Amino acid sequence: MRHVDFSPLYRSTVGFDRLFTMLDSLAQPEGAQTYPPYNIERTGEDAYRITMAVAGFGEDEISIEAHRNVLTVKGEKTDAEKGETSEFLYRGIASRAFERRFQLADHVDVVGAELKNGLLHISLKRNIPEEMKPRKVAIVNGGAKQAKQIEAQAVN
Repeated sequence: MRHVDFSPLYRSTVGFDRLFTMLDSLAQPEGAQTYPPYNIERTGEDAYRITMAVAGFGEDEISIEAHRNVLTVKGEKTDAEKGETSEFLYRGIASRAFERRFQLADHVDVVGAELKNGLLHISLKRNIPEEMKPRKVAIVNGGAKQAKQIEAQAVN
């Protein structure tokens, strides 16, 4: 994929910096970040869930942070488990450290997280403020008072 230079657009637009940064990040190679695998699903009208496969990690080895529309999930094994004396003949379960970032839309909040059976479930909810929700405007019947008609008098 060809790299697109957005620098001329930065000069002529105001407030779209984040959009251009997101477009730049989409153009990066796909092979950059593949571990751990994850799913993103819609569970309701305004509810979403991210499920990550984090086999071998405990609750104390994973940290979740939401800051300015970016959700960061980090996992790092403790030093006690790194210094094991056993010898692996085949290692298929990855235990390497990871950091995965997700861009969240405006007004999407992290509700909670749960680690169950090697899967980390992160619940998200979109909370649109009342002033941004569409509202219905009532139509008032303005024709109730009719204009008074003035009749011309005949001249005798």
